Amino acid sequence: MKIAVTGATGLVGTRLVERLIDEGHDVRVFTRSVEKARRVFAAPKYKQSVEYVAYTPTESGDWQKEMSGCDRAINLAGEPISERWTAERKQRILNSRKLGTQKLVEAIVQAEPKPTALISGSAIGFYGTSESAEFFETSEPAENDFLSQVCQAWEAEANKAKDAGVRVAIIRTGIVLGDGGGAIAKMLTPFKLYAGGPIGSGRQWFSWIHIDDLVNLFIQALLDTSMHGVYNGTAPNPLRMKEFCETLGEVLDRPSWLPVPDFAIEALLGDGAVVVLKGQKVLPERTQASGFSFEYDEAKEAIKQVVS
Repeated sequence: MKIAVTGATGLVGTRLVERLIDEGHDVRVFTRSVEKARRVFAAPKYKQSVEYVAYTPTESGDWQKEMSGCDRAINLAGEPISERWTAERKQRILNSRKLGTQKLVEAIVQAEPKPTALISGSAIGFYGTSESAEFFETSEPAENDFLSQVCQAWEAEANKAKDAGVRVAIIRTGIVLGDGGGAIAKMLTPFKLYAGGPIGSGRQWFSWIHIDDLVNLFIQALLDTSMHGVYNGTAPNPLRMKEFCETLGEVLDRPSWLPVPDFAIEALLGDGAVVVLKGQKVLPERTQASGFSFEYDEAKEAIKQVVS
């Protein structure tokens, strides 16, 4: 098939495009920087199988015509959230997901022939935070929570593709464990310097997923025509932050003794500190019911693979 992909140069997108090519598909990458995308996908195996379309995600344009002829679409685009949340950045975080998905769906609806399915990213921020509650795909969104509002708007735009007869599946992604980036990359340095430890109270839930499992979930949702609606992209065994850091220390043969206090994270990230200082216990009930099988369902094995 020919697969349209946004967000292809990110941590997950890069791995996903690689898998799609290895499985014999062609990929049409929609990117803000064709030059950057060409650098990311410079290996010879991409030469005949990857096309590049320059686009402005939040604006209509000629790029939308390039959706025609694509069999499926995957939407991973969005501004990073792991930086200080100024008013301007919060607007960019929202616009990149809400308007970006809106314009993508416009392109899908107008395409001839159009993709038969849209697999769109979202995030477990949809559920808000809690130290005690468990969240499933059927759980209600949080009220008065910025990330939840972003996810709700993001998903609402993706679901508009259903009006045109397009199958829509949404993956609410947890904290991705993968080599070359993501949360674990930022945690490795202090542990290697014998200065690692839990962030904040350590009691917050850490709902994680190995990058290979997340890519596999996107591919299953892409190919399995029975999959529609919401699926949690989280492993079935989340840990509290303290337990996760102890496991990381064990794998690295380093102590986990030096907690990072709340004020240090808040000074760095401002409102964005909520992402790491609070958490949620998110379980992949509907994901597993779809027949999806996790290769990494325990954090220790996932961490070993990432840091080896």
